[in-house]
Amino acid sequence: MICRLVKEGFKPGSCLTFSEGLWRPACEVTFRWRGNIPYRLIHSYAHKAPEQYLSIYQSGCNWSCLKCHSWRFTKYASGYWVSPKGIAEIAMEYVERNRVNMYRENRKRITSWHAHELCRGCGSCIQKGKRSIYCPGKLSINHITILDDGTYGPARNIISFTGGDLSCQPKFYIESTREIKNLNEDLWVLLETNGYGLIPTTLDLFEGLIDSFWLDIKAYDEEIHKKLTGVSNEWILKLPAEIIDRGFTLEVSTVYIPGWVEEDQIRRIAELLAQVDPEIPYSIIAFLPENKMRNIKPPSFNQMFKALNEARNVGLKNVRLGNLGLFITKNEEYELLHKLKAI
Repeated sequence: MICRLVKEGFKPGSCLTFSEGLWRPACEVTFRWRGNIPYRLIHSYAHKAPEQYLSIYQSGCNWSCLKCHSWRFTKYASGYWVSPKGIAEIAMEYVERNRVNMYRENRKRITSWHAHELCRGCGSCIQKGKRSIYCPGKLSINHITILDDGTYGPARNIISFTGGDLSCQPKFYIESTREIKNLNEDLWVLLETNGYGLIPTTLDLFEGLIDSFWLDIKAYDEEIHKKLTGVSNEWILKLPAEIIDRGFTLEVSTVYIPGWVEEDQIRRIAELLAQVDPEIPYSIIAFLPENKMRNIKPPSFNQMFKALNEARNVGLKNVRLGNLGLFITKNEEYELLHKLKAI
């Protein structure tokens, strides 16, 4: 299979995936055609916190991130083959299971970021019969259900593709989205992505189909980005403008990795986003030691707090911190972030 990115004048990804004793390109081992129908290797799917929507976890990826917490199935082929019609069946199962309590978001809120404005996932309203003092108070108890991970929250009308990213093979996402929309269940489709496959022709193909992108910008510095992912970020830094110009919904995240991606790079990413649209939701996520970076500790509260201020000080209006349990050690730290609307 000839790399589609190369055919379009871009460089190939860092996409080798292990399958049947060999390392081969992800598009050869986790994507295939059967006749004229595209299939994708799907590891699993779940309705979980904090996103509070249905996440479909894909095997195989066009990057090789040192910090990837999903490496067990993104770099090692794992799962079962699913067609676009099969994806629609998964989506319909989610709808049927949550039809009574489905929470319907508008187009501007097709993000993980906005889930935090709805529910903290604590379950206090169900388990104790009263809301937590931190409850946003936006939902009636009728919208709260138990999620697949044992937490509580709403079932939002969003279907997300996550895990490994093969947006460089757009046909599967195009056909899957069409099948989901043909259900006529008022479902939004979100693609969680590293952005590498979202070249101009792919974005054009996605217009009118994919509704939203959650773009994870790994680093601003190109050399650090190459070390982290195996590829350049030259195109990635142009993507926010490309996505917004086409009318898609966009949210962005960056993982704070001590010694690698700290306040200086987060500030530069935030500056870039603010120039495109200061309203873009941005999440700064605390690093979780995983994969080939298990020797690096998570950031401290002070580091995360400084990063938050850096991002807000350059004009970005909607900034939150994520993976709170990795850096908050005192109740007063949580109280401060809650007061600042940073969680």
